[in-house]
Amino acid sequence: MVLVLVIGDLHIPHRIHDLPLKFKKLLVPGKIQQILCTGNVCDKETYEYLRTISPDVNVVKGDYDESSNFPLSITVTHSPIKIGVIHGHQCIPTGDLDSLSSIARQMDVDVLVSGHTHTFQAIEYDGKFFVNPGSATGAWTGAYNGDPTPSFALMDIQGPVVVTYVYQLVEGEVRVEKIEWRREAEAAPPPRGGAMPQKIPSPAVSPGGMGGGMGVSPEGGW
Repeated sequence: MVLVLVIGDLHIPHRIHDLPLKFKKLLVPGKIQQILCTGNVCDKETYEYLRTISPDVNVVKGDYDESSNFPLSITVTHSPIKIGVIHGHQCIPTGDLDSLSSIARQMDVDVLVSGHTHTFQAIEYDGKFFVNPGSATGAWTGAYNGDPTPSFALMDIQGPVVVTYVYQLVEGEVRVEKIEWRREAEAAPPPRGGAMPQKIPSPAVSPGGMGGGMGVSPEGGW
């Protein structure tokens, strides 16, 4: 079992001063093995705070992480699950599942984590699983009417099963929802070697009416 924190779009301190206190009380050191961040961390102090939760912090560059050296995408593997992470501004239209599915195929991943929309989503589509943790601070975005709901996600990876818990701060209270997704086993490859069975010829009939031989059996073998 691997517990992965999926978080992003914090926009500290440009749009909001800090994470909600009730989220901070949940995100204690020693329980989370890895962090996948969709970007827009925006300041070094917030990045260092994430490192106190887990030393294994993986961050992609958001459209407001101007001074960072974060990569545009990352891939991590928790066998047999392969996870890709992007900020999400590469997806056109924003949040479009067909576009995200195309990116997932290009990255050759089972699960694609993205942000940018500031809205939580966890959905299976086209045989893959797509997770958007939303904005952990509920930071304002021009594409959203009103204030986004602060949210983050925890992914509990158990072999081919990903159990995602979304935490949302609604009217001052933390609400939790569970979504489970299973990676389908790949189809077995066709056997190699040996000839394919051939059509058995029809019995030959002798002029005297006596049945002849049945011909040949399927050639080849395994």
